[in-house]
This record gives sequence, structure tokens and C-alpha cells, in this order.
Amino acid sequence: MKNILIFGGTGQLGVSICGRLSKDYTLTVLTRNAHQKAYRLKTTANAGYLSIVEGSIFDENKIRDLISKAEIVINLVGVLDEKNKANSFENIHTKFPYFISKICTEYKIEQLIHVSALGIEKAIDSNYAKTKIEGEIAVRENFPKATIIKPSIIFSVSDQLTTRFMTLLSLLPIFPLYYNGRTKFSPIHVTDVAELIFYVISNELISKKIEAIGPEVFTFKEIIQILLKCINKNRILLPIPLPIAKLSALFFELFRNPLLTLDQLRLLNPKYPNIKSDGGKTNFDIGCPSKLFFEETVKSYSFNWRTGGQFSIIKNDK
Repeated sequence: MKNILIFGGTGQLGVSICGRLSKDYTLTVLTRNAHQKAYRLKTTANAGYLSIVEGSIFDENKIRDLISKAEIVINLVGVLDEKNKANSFENIHTKFPYFISKICTEYKIEQLIHVSALGIEKAIDSNYAKTKIEGEIAVRENFPKATIIKPSIIFSVSDQLTTRFMTLLSLLPIFPLYYNGRTKFSPIHVTDVAELIFYVISNELISKKIEAIGPEVFTFKEIIQILLKCINKNRILLPIPLPIAKLSALFFELFRNPLLTLDQLRLLNPKYPNIKSDGGKTNFDIGCPSKLFFEETVKSYSFNWRTGGQFSIIKNDK
């Protein structure tokens, strides 16, 4: 049975991937804090198929030792905002992929799967996007047969997207819309991304760049309207002028877990749609279509934010 090494396996996507892959493979997951971060993994993966190793992604000796024992490596490591110099976009999105892809070549790893992001190629004013693209280039240069997965926004009951927005929408009478909410997304459920990665591994797909998208396309405004419908709330959706949006982002950056950063605001520009690119190959094209629809799936867990909880009735539902 092949051993798969996963970097970034304790996040939303990592937990889902471990649950899917542990049925057929043995897994090793590196985490910086096994006691704090790995508790969900222990109940998700099949017993005896998962090893959790504590350590830093900057520990070269440990990284080399782990890669030398693996047949397949998956990199899920990524950050949405820069909390300190060590966890900068450059270190996490560019230097780390370069580092592990080079080691994977040295140890002749069978498959390297690198998870990046969709809709970032033209976002040259975003450090997040710039470093993600540089990471993709580094991986391909060091390990030409690597498969790069580029998901649109990923949602689930444990995400930082729908859950955070439903929390805000349940509390705030007015919700801001940046760029008039015109940016397009193709949200994909976390289990569909996990299934795609299993499909890539089990079919031994190499040298691919796959855009992971859901079955629908929505503007940001439409996503917010769907979330409001799911939690039975009516709110004023207020377009925010860009200068004010920039000031608010700079203010939010002062907090430990900012609601919005200036870099994230740049990515919300409608010029950078988070949907299938022209000529891009998606999970649908390779025979692994997404199965879960956005509103129907969010509705299944949105009762946590509705008045009356799971016993409430959603408006317009029969």
C-alpha cells in the first residue's frame, strides 16, 4: 500500500482529503502542533492508516526524512494573510513549494500534487496571487510531472467563507459589497475537491493543471443573497466606494484575524473572476465532475445561524 505524505493536512481541505484517501492509502501528515491541530484528523481517517508527525515545514532534515519514505506527496500549505515574516506569502507560497518539489525530484517521488488557487494569473497587483503563481512555476521547473490543482472558493460546514459570512449577516443590518459584488466565483464543496485529488492519484494523472470548480457560477452578491435566504434574513447590501473599501481593509488588517485585507480586496476585483479560465481544463473535463450544489448544500447546515435553529422553516421552501 502506497504511503502519501501531506503538508497542510489539518485544514478544512486536508481533513476531507485524509478521510477520503485513508480508505485506500496510508497517510502521514506533518503539523506544527499535533495536540492542537490534529484532533479532527484522528476521528476522520481510518484507524491505523494515519500517522501524525509534529514538526515545522522549515525543518529541512525532517522534511527530507518524511519525503524519503513516501511515494506520493500532496502540498496543501497556504495562507490568506501574512501574520508574520516567517509565514509570509513568499515563504509559504513560493519558497516552500520550490523546496519540497526539489526534494521530491531527488528522492524520485511517483506523484507530486500541488494545490494552488484559481483566478490568479492576471492579479499582478496581489502579493497572494503573485507568490502563488511563482510557486506553481517553481514546482513545474523542479518536478515537471507534478499535477497542480487550482480550486475556486471551497465551502463546507467548517469553512471560513459561508460560516463567517452567515455569522456577519446574522448580526449586521447592513452588509458591504465591494466592487458592487460583481466578482464571479464557481464555489466547490470540499468533498468534491477531495474526490478530485483521489481521482488524480488513483488514475496516476501527471503533468496536469486542473481547475477545480463547482457546477454553478455566482457573483459575490448572489452568494450573499443565497446565504441570506438560507438563514431567513433580510439585510441591506450596500455598495462601498473603492477608497472607503481600502480604508476599511487597512483598518481590519490591524486585527489578528482580519475580515478583509488590502491584498484580498485586490483579489475581489471583477477583472479576476474565480471561474474556469479561457482554455483551462477542469475537473469536469477529466471525468471527475463536482456533485454538490451551493445553495442546497449550505442550506443543510445553515440552521446554526437561523432563528429557531434546525426547527425553523426557510422562506419560500415548501
